[in-house]
Amino acid sequence: MSLPVLYSYRRCPYAMRARMALKMAEIDVEIREISLREKPAHMLQVSPKGTVPILVLPNGKVIDESLEIMLWAFKEHALQANIHSALRASIFEILSENDSAFKRALDAYKYPERYPNKTQIRHRADGEIFLQKLENFLQDNLYLFSDSPSLADIAIFPFVRQFAAVDATWFDVSPYPKLKVWLRMLVESELFTSIMEKQLTYIE
Repeated sequence: MSLPVLYSYRRCPYAMRARMALKMAEIDVEIREISLREKPAHMLQVSPKGTVPILVLPNGKVIDESLEIMLWAFKEHALQANIHSALRASIFEILSENDSAFKRALDAYKYPERYPNKTQIRHRADGEIFLQKLENFLQDNLYLFSDSPSLADIAIFPFVRQFAAVDATWFDVSPYPKLKVWLRMLVESELFTSIMEKQLTYIE
């Protein structure tokens, strides 16, 4: 039986979280590392929008949104049981904020020349609203909703990692001690290091 095919780009945070979810769910896939300048014809055929990640299942079904790939992976491995009903609303609320307001603040902070309406420091302050929320979530647990990583942690982590890397010196002294420990645990985890192994660029 053929494996699902995952079109991916190693440094893309959306692709990172999809790879982490698939790895966490112990689902084997054929990873096709793409070149953003020469996207494979088959990838564009199955998903004309041309963004990664794209998961092509053996039955031909295509999932081309990273969060949908994560949810599929967790459902296949029954990991959705880790999302307790009482927390479900909170989890999806924080995921929505990560993918909208925080992602906009991250882009503006990382590329301030593209967003001259505010200074880089103001863009960073916009992102810190979300960082503070994460810090608050981490007061009672090692991870956002428990003492083990969940869908929420791996969905948000790649974007916080990018935010921290814009000015690592600032982040090191920032007032988010719990968040810094959380980030370090995930960066150093076997889960993350394994999905960041370099792949040869896929050529059709």
